[in-house]
Amino acid sequence: MDTFFSVAEMSRFSSRSRKEGKSISFVPTMGFLHEGHVSLIREARRRGDVCVVSIFVNPTQFGVGEDFQSYPRDLERDTEIALKNGVDVLFVPGAAEMYPKGYQTYVNVEEITLPLCGASRPGHFRGVATVVAKLFNIVKPDSAIFGEKDYQQLAVIRRMVGDLNMGVEIVGMPIVREPDGLAMSSRNAYLSPAERKSALCLSRAIAAAIELYRSGNRSVPALRNEALRIIGEEPAARVDYVELRDGESLAEVDTADDGTVLALAVRIGATRLIDNRMLGRGVVCRETC
Repeated sequence: MDTFFSVAEMSRFSSRSRKEGKSISFVPTMGFLHEGHVSLIREARRRGDVCVVSIFVNPTQFGVGEDFQSYPRDLERDTEIALKNGVDVLFVPGAAEMYPKGYQTYVNVEEITLPLCGASRPGHFRGVATVVAKLFNIVKPDSAIFGEKDYQQLAVIRRMVGDLNMGVEIVGMPIVREPDGLAMSSRNAYLSPAERKSALCLSRAIAAAIELYRSGNRSVPALRNEALRIIGEEPAARVDYVELRDGESLAEVDTADDGTVLALAVRIGATRLIDNRMLGRGVVCRETC
């Protein structure tokens, strides 16, 4: 496995690979890899001749007072996981490499970034779109693999790639869950044992709303209130949002259907967790359903 720390090294490798007729599959991450990331790596290996994984905690997608400085980092462990799972190239640029002195160009995707996480994290998706666009230009992938846990992020990237004719196939992969149902996330490392137990209210809320939907209830307020009821039973939980949206555009919907996504963000103590489920997919299950 090669490890590149500079944009120039990564770009030269990608250009050479493409000239040799090799396809490149890419998994962008912020590191602190877990089984959810591993599922993306496996898909990337299946889709491309060369599997590239980036590790970059992107400062432009963190707002004032957010957890940029404390975001979990462990490059040695991440390198071991990447090597074990057949990654061909690990790209680990520093902030100064990605945003050199005088940097002033950003990518702004408009309407789809406004609700949900965009409403509570102003500027977040500007940072996401910018760094992903830069990574695509550097890595030159044929396909890029993203997890559906960050559902709005995936929708934003799909919109950006389509609007800007980037020519990268965007592949969304199902959420990987812990055995008790908690969606895997690097931020789970912040949770104390008691908070970890409290965090299960997210997956329980989704499961309850889906059960109500499967019983025939298509009322958006009723489904939302059912999820809120479950979360409200957990004293440690503070709701950021619980919303039902069109699964593609993230527009508001009057009536729920199989293409509606239930998305939520909840703070457990100081930790902000997100989760989601497309209503037509049925129950929340343990691994990659």
